[in-house]
Amino acid sequence: MKTNIPNPLNLYLIRHGETEWALNRRHTGRTDIPLTQNGESEARELGKYLRDIQFAHVLTSPLKRAQQTCALAGLDRVPEIEPDLVEWDYGDYEGKQSVNIRKERQDWNVFRDGCPHGEMPGQICDRADRLIARLRRLEGNIALFSHGQFGGVLATRWIGLGVDEAQHFPLGTASISIFSFDSHHPTVPIIALWNTSANALNCQD
Repeated sequence: MKTNIPNPLNLYLIRHGETEWALNRRHTGRTDIPLTQNGESEARELGKYLRDIQFAHVLTSPLKRAQQTCALAGLDRVPEIEPDLVEWDYGDYEGKQSVNIRKERQDWNVFRDGCPHGEMPGQICDRADRLIARLRRLEGNIALFSHGQFGGVLATRWIGLGVDEAQHFPLGTASISIFSFDSHHPTVPIIALWNTSANALNCQD
C-alpha cells in the first residue's frame, strides 16, 4: 500500500580515494589529478558497502578524482555532475603544504583565513548553503562524491556551525559520512556517521 509519507533524507558524503597530492599532504583544489592505484582500490572497496544502498540520486564533483571514485564504486545509478561539490579553490596555495604556507603566514588556517586569489570562507559558506538548500528538497538516500576540505564545510553548515569549525571535521580518503535528521526531532539536522572507512562498515555487517 502506497503512502504519502516522504522517504527520509540521508546524505552519504564520500570523499574521493587517494591521490598523489593527498598522499603528500599538498592542497589539491582545482588541479585535476587522478587517483593512485591505491586510491582506485579504495574506491572499489567503497562499492562493497555502497552498492547495497538504494540511492535516489548520485551526485559527484566535476573533478576527475571524485568522478573516478564514483565510477569505481559502481553504483547502480547514472551520476549527475554537481559543480558545487568541487573542492575549495586554494588560489595561490594550490599544490602547497600547510607547513610551508605557515612559514610565511604563521597560524594560517584555511577555514578562517581562506586563500589569496582563491576562495574565502564567506564564499565557500555561501556555496555550501546553496547546495544544502537544494539537497533538502530531495528525498531518500543521496550519494555525494566530493572532497576533504569542502566536505568538512558541508558538515558544519549542515548542523548550523560556522565555517571555521570545519577544522574539527577532518576527512580521510575514501571515507563515508552520513548527514540526516534526528528521528525523534525530525527538524534537527545531525551527523549520523563521520569519516568511516568502507572496511570498517563492511566489518559491521
